[in-house]
Amino acid sequence: MLRWLRPFPGNFLRIARVHPRRECLGPVVSRTRDLDTFRSARRWATSVTPHSTASDPAEAEALRCLEQGTTKLEEGDVEAAKELYRRSTEIKRNASSLFNLGVTHYHLKEFDEAIAAWKESIALQPSSPDAHTNLASAYIVSPVARPDLALHHLRIASSLSPEDPEIAFNLAAVLEATGHLEEALEYYEHSKKHGVERASIHIRNVSAKILGKRMQAAKEPDSDSSSGSS
Repeated sequence: MLRWLRPFPGNFLRIARVHPRRECLGPVVSRTRDLDTFRSARRWATSVTPHSTASDPAEAEALRCLEQGTTKLEEGDVEAAKELYRRSTEIKRNASSLFNLGVTHYHLKEFDEAIAAWKESIALQPSSPDAHTNLASAYIVSPVARPDLALHHLRIASSLSPEDPEIAFNLAAVLEATGHLEEALEYYEHSKKHGVERASIHIRNVSAKILGKRMQAAKEPDSDSSSGSS
């Protein structure tokens, strides 16, 4: 049985919101470990839909619902946030509203719906590493886990944001769980180098696993030769 390494499955969702001083530029990405630490962990990054404007009344209303939904999400009212994000997508489908709709589905353990929302968000904005990261987490914790698809999307996320240490850590965790130890070690080391201190213990554990495999492999030829001589 695969043992998924926390905090990847539950504590590293990212959401999109509208920066209050840049509404005309559309939504931007904010990263958060979980709802409880949303306020302290907030960081502004690049726009999910960089060419959107609020000149279209429908788009302005969709953005208003998006912002209201994020306020509800900050308050911990996930159901209300979901309905506001859903309304935003019904008015005008865009990557940001679908992205955040997926976040609410995920927190409500509606994993199939989260996967569908994030896949559509990626179809509209394929260059979002956060969407690929969140989709990977849903593939891991869904009742029918798909580590192969999780690995696929984390590789894409890493290629889109190679300096992101959390993505590197999550990719390393899935690589370790699926037996790709040498590659997992590389990503854990990259993650630690860029500030994820909890990667240290995983570096030690994976290094020990690699050493154990090498020692076992070295013993096997001796066992074969002993069997042949007898």
